[in-house]
Amino acid sequence: MSPQQRKSDMQTITTTEGLAAFCDKARSQPYVTVDTEFLRERTYYSQLCLIQLAYPGKGDENAVLVDPLSEGLSLEPLYALFQNTEVVKVFHAARQDLEIFYVDKGIIPEPLFDTQVAAMVCGFGEQVGYETLVRKIARQQLDKSSRFTDWSRRPLTEAQAKYALADVTHLREIYEFLASELKKAGREEWVEEELGILLNPETYITRPEEAWQRVRTRTSSGRFLGVLRELARFRESYAQTRNVPRNRIYKDDAMVELASTKPKNHQDLSRSRLLLREARKGDIADGILAAVQAGLNCPDADLPRPDKDDEKLQVNPALADLLRVLLKAKSDTAGVAAKLIAATSELDALAGGVRDVPSLHGWRKDVFGAEALRLCDGEIGLATKGQKVITVELN
Repeated sequence: MSPQQRKSDMQTITTTEGLAAFCDKARSQPYVTVDTEFLRERTYYSQLCLIQLAYPGKGDENAVLVDPLSEGLSLEPLYALFQNTEVVKVFHAARQDLEIFYVDKGIIPEPLFDTQVAAMVCGFGEQVGYETLVRKIARQQLDKSSRFTDWSRRPLTEAQAKYALADVTHLREIYEFLASELKKAGREEWVEEELGILLNPETYITRPEEAWQRVRTRTSSGRFLGVLRELARFRESYAQTRNVPRNRIYKDDAMVELASTKPKNHQDLSRSRLLLREARKGDIADGILAAVQAGLNCPDADLPRPDKDDEKLQVNPALADLLRVLLKAKSDTAGVAAKLIAATSELDALAGGVRDVPSLHGWRKDVFGAEALRLCDGEIGLATKGQKVITVELN
């Protein structure tokens, strides 16, 4: 064994006992930083390949790699730590990491802190990357040479181990900085509000009967949507059962084509322009034909109904433009990413008279929503003062 390989092994946990020992030490700490490496190109569910953990310290001190591919290693000590409410679990862009743990054990770490969310609240821009925060806060540069590693292969090289470990060592300094900034600005509750989606188990549950809603189509026919719903349901169920990517079965554009052409037999399937060759025979072909038939046989009363609200919306384009200017001004003043406050579609909705939008609730209302309503109601206008856009009272 080379010296380089031995150095990597020294910071890698491969046994349940080793993981338990680390987690016992972490229990007395105020926080632990967490990251994962996984593969998903060939599977429906992410294949967990590596877990990185660290608690307060400098450099690689108090940081470890956990190898979940090691024979006999159980993640139970880590899950117990995740459920310890005395220790904050710190992630960056946690969505996919949390999905892995929820699918495996039904656990969502609490309390949770996501540095990407916190950075947006602290004015670092929209969906700011970890590398950017490392450069701006930790004043370090990341070695990106191992970015495209196949994390399922063993042994890891020293470069790969260092790359993975850096995802949690710098995260300590980033967390401490952002947590301090939030406290000084009185915005801790803002982040807690944003974390509601990540803490909701529904975020990580994909129901086959709802899969059709993610497929983009311009057709609003109830019968078309009924067939599309059944095709999406079959694809999602098939992918989940066999743990294969849904697009390996058939892609969205092929699904839309099938919902339009409504094939009745294998010969009809053979005429498809977009269907993968593997999907024209066997279980997938039979599933497609059964799904199409189920959609055709669906009673009219049970067919999906397209959302007509957007079609009925009478948007005042001038008001929508004014709302965009107001949002830019308010986001600059607050030092918060504009898209975190309100999406473009929300501004159009507000300009069309809709009032049930996120920007009219919670901290968003304080920063932007209350003034947006006054602008919509003609109570205030916009003016420039030097380089700034300001609101002015209107009689």
